[in-house]
Amino acid sequence: MRKYVIMGVQGSGKGTQSALLADDLDLVHISVGDIFRWHVKNHTKLGAQVRRLVAAGELVGDDLVEDVVRDRLQQHDWNYGFIIDGFPRNRRQAEFFLESYDLDGVIHLDLPDEEVRRRVLARRLCSRCGMDYNLIAHRPSTEGRCDVCGGELVTRTDDTPDALARRLRDYHTKNDPVVELFRRKEYVMTIDARADKTTVQQAIRTRLGLPPHSGETA
Repeated sequence: MRKYVIMGVQGSGKGTQSALLADDLDLVHISVGDIFRWHVKNHTKLGAQVRRLVAAGELVGDDLVEDVVRDRLQQHDWNYGFIIDGFPRNRRQAEFFLESYDLDGVIHLDLPDEEVRRRVLARRLCSRCGMDYNLIAHRPSTEGRCDVCGGELVTRTDDTPDALARRLRDYHTKNDPVVELFRRKEYVMTIDARADKTTVQQAIRTRLGLPPHSGETA
């Protein structure tokens, strides 16, 4: 059983890299962001709370994140292990995680803030089906229209320069100490996230001592 944490600033590719590892190794991908997006899409009470925070350019509170992650892990459907992104977000949560789970590694995707701004401000979201696009790496076939359903592509409400600047400050204040705590425990492998997704995935696997992705050759 493998248990990994993947960390990185917004736009560093945590979801993409987690999905590649999870699909290939039969791991459960636990994405805090995906859990909250599900609640928003399904108009739950939690979703309404998250929607208000996102519209204000703020992050969901740490206590709420911790509750959601604890509930998800207690489902114990991760027979072969898990990879979790979006958690832990502060030192207390990191210490709880170290006490509760025997981690195999912490993957830290390192991305300079200027590259974060370039990537995040190029993101678009289908207003109809929710499909994600990025005008740098994943452009739609028809400008401004979703390839899946034809819906209009819009900028996320929280993807503004001011909101992003606040999130970056919050990320570094809370997450940098978490990375340092894990590093002192010798769990952390820092990966340059500026390369394409295939190169980044191979760098992760090399550091973890894992075989190449099933879609790649050695």
